[in-house]
Amino acid sequence: MNSANPVLVSTTRGPILENRHRGAAAVVRAGGEIMGQWGDVTTPILPRSSIKMIQALPLIESGAAEAFGLNDEQLALACASHQGAPLHTDKVAAWLSGMGLGEDALLCGPQPPRDPALRKAGAAASRIMNNCSGKHAGFLALSKHLNAPLDSYLDPAAPVQSAVGRAFAEMTGCDFPLVYGIDGCSAPNFAANLLGVAAAMARFADPQALGQARASAAIQLREAMRSHPLLISGEGRACAALIEATEGRAVVKTGADGVYTGIIAAAQTGFCLKIDDGNTAAAEALCAGLLIHLGVLDPAHPAAKRYAGTDIVNFNGEVVGARQVDLG
Repeated sequence: MNSANPVLVSTTRGPILENRHRGAAAVVRAGGEIMGQWGDVTTPILPRSSIKMIQALPLIESGAAEAFGLNDEQLALACASHQGAPLHTDKVAAWLSGMGLGEDALLCGPQPPRDPALRKAGAAASRIMNNCSGKHAGFLALSKHLNAPLDSYLDPAAPVQSAVGRAFAEMTGCDFPLVYGIDGCSAPNFAANLLGVAAAMARFADPQALGQARASAAIQLREAMRSHPLLISGEGRACAALIEATEGRAVVKTGADGVYTGIIAAAQTGFCLKIDDGNTAAAEALCAGLLIHLGVLDPAHPAAKRYAGTDIVNFNGEVVGARQVDLG
């Protein structure tokens, strides 16, 4: 956390300024031009699940996606932080079955479903309910295609994560050796600064400089996410709501602990943001605020009002405060 970062999101309750959320954000155009920056954009962060589309690049580049006949829905799931609804788990299960594998092949660990109906029904935690099970199905497909051991696909030095690490370094401009932490799903999560991650998203927006194989992979993943927002998140989740609210002009992806990335293809632009204290609501608000700032989200749209200019309502339905974004 950088105490010098500006307050980008705040909440008031009545006349009281109740919470201040400091953070940083970078907006970069393909080619490297910095279109906007707030706060410290050069200190490395862990981008967490916001860069799953980078982690999925080797799945396509290697030929694994073609070999297994993967469709756009499966590519979207490879980039997903889903909520464990049948919409997600049935498709992941079918994907695994098509590879001759079961849920026990997933090394992501069990997680209770985030889907409200399943939680109310008391559904048990499982590996396939893990929000990263689609990403891990992609790792397994890549591992099988490379004839690598399936029980070590998360080893940072093994073929799958080595390929992911190379893609991450090349897309973000990081140098080897990459620094990483272990994510909630047990996969290595490589560190980069906000400028580097934003530049990677800009390359997804305009991949023409990447070479034919990577450009094709980037477009396929970007378009799979754009076409299937519910698969990458779920009903009532911010990623799906904001992609739908922009009518696909922006593709956004959340990461744990206050990170978001965005891809705006028409503007050949990408962004990355991080809320210092990891507050999810503040990160969602800042993401929506950036989309408004960049002209792809109508500030009058209900999703914009829900996330970027949110009323705080008490249990009696009374508006008692507000959450606001300040980009200066």
